[in-house]
Amino acid sequence: MARSSSAKPPSTKGGSHTPPKSKNKVKKQHDDYTSEGVQDNDIFLLPISDYQVMLVLTIVGAIVRLFRIYQPTSVVFDEVHFGGFASKYIKGKFFMDVHPPLAKLLITLFGWLAGFNGDFDFKEIGKDYLEPGVPYVAMRLFPAICGIFLVPTVFLTLKAAGCRTATAALGAAFIIFENGLLTQARLILLDSPLVAATAFTALAFTSFTNQHEQGPSKAFDASWWFWLVMTGLGMGITVSIKWVGLFTIAWVGILTLVQLWVLLGDTKTVTMRIFAKHFLARAFCLIIIPATFYMAMFGIHFLCLVNPGDGDGFMSSEFQATLNNKGMQDVPVDIAFGSRITIRHVNTQGGYLHSHPLMYPTGSQQQQVTLYPHKDDNNIFLVENQTQPLGPNGEPINGTHAWDNVKNITENYVKDGDVIRLYHLATHRRIHSHDVRPPITEADWQNEVSAYGYEGFAGDANDLFRVEIVKKQSLGPIAKERLRTIQTKFRLVHIMTGCVLFSHKVKLPEWASEQQEVTCAKGGTLPNSLWYIESNAHPALPADAEKVNYVNPGFFGKFWELQKVMWRTNAGLVESHAWDSRPESWPILRRGINFWGKDHRQIYLMGNPIIWYTATLAVVIYVLFKGIAVLRWQRSCNDYSNVNFKRFDYEIGTSVLGWALHYFPFFLMQRQLFLHHYFPALIFAIMAFCQIYDFVTARIAVPGVRENPIINKAGVIALLAISAVVFALYSPLAYGNAWTKAECNRVKLFNTWDWDCNTFLESYDAYSSLGATPSFSQTPQPAGNKQPPVQQPPVGNNQDAPNAGISGAPKFEPQGQKVIGREERVEYRDQDGNILNEEQVKALEGKVEFKTRYETRTRVIDANGNEVEVPVEELAAAGVAPPHPDVEGANQETKKLVKDDPIPKDASSSKDGEKEAERSVPKPASEGNEATV
Repeated sequence: MARSSSAKPPSTKGGSHTPPKSKNKVKKQHDDYTSEGVQDNDIFLLPISDYQVMLVLTIVGAIVRLFRIYQPTSVVFDEVHFGGFASKYIKGKFFMDVHPPLAKLLITLFGWLAGFNGDFDFKEIGKDYLEPGVPYVAMRLFPAICGIFLVPTVFLTLKAAGCRTATAALGAAFIIFENGLLTQARLILLDSPLVAATAFTALAFTSFTNQHEQGPSKAFDASWWFWLVMTGLGMGITVSIKWVGLFTIAWVGILTLVQLWVLLGDTKTVTMRIFAKHFLARAFCLIIIPATFYMAMFGIHFLCLVNPGDGDGFMSSEFQATLNNKGMQDVPVDIAFGSRITIRHVNTQGGYLHSHPLMYPTGSQQQQVTLYPHKDDNNIFLVENQTQPLGPNGEPINGTHAWDNVKNITENYVKDGDVIRLYHLATHRRIHSHDVRPPITEADWQNEVSAYGYEGFAGDANDLFRVEIVKKQSLGPIAKERLRTIQTKFRLVHIMTGCVLFSHKVKLPEWASEQQEVTCAKGGTLPNSLWYIESNAHPALPADAEKVNYVNPGFFGKFWELQKVMWRTNAGLVESHAWDSRPESWPILRRGINFWGKDHRQIYLMGNPIIWYTATLAVVIYVLFKGIAVLRWQRSCNDYSNVNFKRFDYEIGTSVLGWALHYFPFFLMQRQLFLHHYFPALIFAIMAFCQIYDFVTARIAVPGVRENPIINKAGVIALLAISAVVFALYSPLAYGNAWTKAECNRVKLFNTWDWDCNTFLESYDAYSSLGATPSFSQTPQPAGNKQPPVQQPPVGNNQDAPNAGISGAPKFEPQGQKVIGREERVEYRDQDGNILNEEQVKALEGKVEFKTRYETRTRVIDANGNEVEVPVEELAAAGVAPPHPDVEGANQETKKLVKDDPIPKDASSSKDGEKEAERSVPKPASEGNEATV
């Protein structure tokens, strides 16, 4: 309930603190844990004029954030990821991201309410929204609302901290005119919701602290409980958007421990029973509520994502089995010689032991053995004994089906210590190892694993492996004695060399479809050499044979597993990025991020230098103050007997602590980091600056300043005017507006501010003329850039298995022909299709807009290099590229698959050259398959 301005005591005009009039009264009033110099700053009891100021600021903030929110009309930066996640939520396809789901769910909700059906894939920066009718403005509206909400939140937080209205308005205005916060709030990104949630938590805890510091008279009343509950809810919201919320939780936790420590020292009014009530109230509100809210968001996440997707490869088989079409039927549990099995790797979740008719280009040049993440016929192996079974006459029975009709299958169960061979049914070769180095991991302790032989070949000693059951990892007493489906974890020890079958997060190059490497390691780590059998079939097993299936992990099992995968994936994001930066550069605004560039416009994440540097200055001022205060305290100076001195130390220290906890932990991270990671810390630094300004102009007894509120307001107006002007100067980079090269160069103060002024045209008139000029077509590469043909690796010899598929192997060739090279080139054409020469193109630069059109042309040549005429219909039937694998079920014909990569990206090193070649263009944060920053 608001009260009028006249109802407020004159001594508190402008929100300033009034020093106590009587020292004796102060001593009498503070014989408990009540803090000196604190008054009731309940934000529900502010003067009506304060709400009017806040409303005006909020309206201005809404105008600034919603202005031209429809531009650009194409995908920008990490909209690639977070827009794509919205598509997957609507389609129900499981994905893996390093961030919790709350903000992504709300973005999806806004899109769904606006009619988004999930068909748009947000595949790349610059992809057009308008033609497919994507309701991108509605999806951008949620971050924009969070950006608008941040304005009154900061205003109220500063009022709750005891600042004058003008000072609180300054803090809110800094939020409005901060270019970086504006940029983040206009796009489908997570940082605007994160910052808003962080600020709300700061508001709630500041309000609770104000109630707490007023002593026992306020303890456990309605306002006290309300703000404590809101603090817990804010913590839950913040950590449910990004794990950066853990830093906010640490801030609240440290200050809560300080409060409990003060309570423990008040032996007069705080009994152990009352202390226990304080402790339990905080434990419930600040631990139970956030944890429950956080888990509830993952509950909604799991309810939405019920179908397989490109993120389920990160998860365990038990987890995947809970997804639609991923669960398997019960399978026989007992493994015998002659069983057709699929073998999965335990540790990397890279998939199934796999082979296909492609040969290694180095080493033995025998058939490849890999790990493949999808169900496939090329994953099926036949378990053979080292000798063939004997017939009724005591003679060996030869052939693949020799074990199918055994009379007593129990005698043929595979036990611990048995020596076996693994026969690949699709290609009729056996898993094989020898003293040859692998193609990628060329270490002395690693041997190559290949598939060797042909149908009817008896094999050799290098095909033999001994089953070694790892009893501690196996489930049940029977599974520790013999192989059982799913239940038994085992190693395969090569008889001839002593190495063990091994796999790790290393990918083979394109010649193996970038599948995961399998080797035979001498002394390999136990987790990477553990395997288990997922599926099993044997003709001799009766229909009522004991069967087994994955155990449903339940919500808590899935929740905990996903947390561990998120943590590992987040920690593994160590690849460099074209626009990453390190924490030491953030407070000085050394560089930003290129978000988007098109049509001679650019969006570049750039802070407002005035706001940025004043916020950093506030932190420096407090650090100097604290250093001097500690030295004077050591010299027994009585500074802390001064109420304003004590309040300055605690109140500004609280904000600087928030800044430090949201900033310094990034120094411990080796992963990709970006400027936007600094925004939560920036909010605390801005509030620290405003609090310092308020102390200097309204609370510290500076002659002629505290008694004259006009000085406080004049300073606010001056700072506000400067920040607004600087905001306007850099606003084209936030809005993607037209800009000129001259204006761009004039405000580019440092070379490290690396947006490209050459992107912009010479004058604004040139922009207006773009729409009236004829359009031209252009291929994607820069003019004149002709790339040499790319030689393709030869396809391995597959004469022994003409029908076997190649999982993920690209196929781009007409029937009977082979692609030996590809060529890309740029052609400039006018609206009639006429090719333009370099002089014509140069004369048109800056005057017309070139539109890009991609064309694929096929030229067939014979062995002598002569061009062969091939009908267009035949070329079209050949296909330009194979379809993407269907991740919703088993693929029966692996030759229809292209490379798929559900394994965390830290295993991929074959793409670095491509990344380096793209450093100068906007690109989304690359964080694994669906991992983002």
